Amino acid sequence: MADHYEVLGVSREATSDEIKKAYRRLARQLHPDVNPGEDASEKFKLVTHAYDVLSDPEQRRRYDMGGDSSPFGGGGGNANFGGFGDIFETFFGGGGQTRGARARSRAERGQDALVRLDLELGDVVFGVHRDLEVDTAVLCQTCEGSCCQPGTSPVTCDICHGSGHVQRTVRSLLGNVVTNQPCATCQGYGTTIPYPCATCQGQGRVRERRTVSLDIPAGVENGLRLQLPGSGEVGPAGGPNGDLYIEVSVAPHETFSREGDDLLATIEVSMPDAILGTTTKIDSLDGSVELDLRAGVQSGDVLTIKGRGITPLRGSQRGDLRVGVQVVTPTRLDSKERQMIAEFAARTKAPAPRLAEFHQGLFSKLRDRFRS
Repeated sequence: MADHYEVLGVSREATSDEIKKAYRRLARQLHPDVNPGEDASEKFKLVTHAYDVLSDPEQRRRYDMGGDSSPFGGGGGNANFGGFGDIFETFFGGGGQTRGARARSRAERGQDALVRLDLELGDVVFGVHRDLEVDTAVLCQTCEGSCCQPGTSPVTCDICHGSGHVQRTVRSLLGNVVTNQPCATCQGYGTTIPYPCATCQGQGRVRERRTVSLDIPAGVENGLRLQLPGSGEVGPAGGPNGDLYIEVSVAPHETFSREGDDLLATIEVSMPDAILGTTTKIDSLDGSVELDLRAGVQSGDVLTIKGRGITPLRGSQRGDLRVGVQVVTPTRLDSKERQMIAEFAARTKAPAPRLAEFHQGLFSKLRDRFRS
């Protein structure tokens, strides 16, 4: 009796994929509908039996240990082309039987939802609590996701008998081939619903507005998306919920802007205060704070107030409030004021205007922001 490995033309160490590929190649060549010769018919029987044995791990193990190798023994196929089911499954994916075909579940995962949340810059400093109204799909309270009227239940499909698939016979080069297709009557579910729920029309869910409580952490940035697992739409037939995504939109502030965890602002200082120095109070996002202006402060100087910035998203130490100084030059002077300035200039003997080293610092960015 010919060795099964030799019949398929593979080594004894061949993998299952290599055995299957060799079988497919030989089956196409030797099938009686393709090659009607008697010799080819006999070879086809041997090829089919060899594949039946070597494709089954347990039969292959027994064969390698010297077990029965007869085409009519306990481990092989039948004498009349017993491997047809494997041929059909190999070539057409469905096989001549419905093995492996299962009815699909009506319950599916719900879709994710995206909601935009508008925040003020002040909300970002410490975080904020919000209750969001979300229009989404929720579980139908009448049928509780069963899709059926109370007191009724799904009925096994009398076309596919619960498998969710039906067989179709197709003529091909290899003869009549049986394939599996989803049942058109039950849409592949294996059951039908003769009395759908009147509340949800047999969907197991309804549209409803619900409230989602949300704690927005401090330090969120514009465009950031927060994910709430399981807070999205409930799936058809009471399937698991999708996720809810919250996209944060932070509105621009008329006084402050953000740079990382720091807040930026500009303060206008009169010439006398810039010359003599002063202490003033400014309103930060969490209350007033004192700012010391030293004597001789210059336009473009940046004064830092520690710990008055933004609490980082993953941390506890707040950033700083950085204030850029802009000295305001008076544009309208009466004669007496002009005379005083002239006398001051004569006494100080200020140098003539001249070009100086170029500085591109924080204040330049702040000044550009106010110009735009």
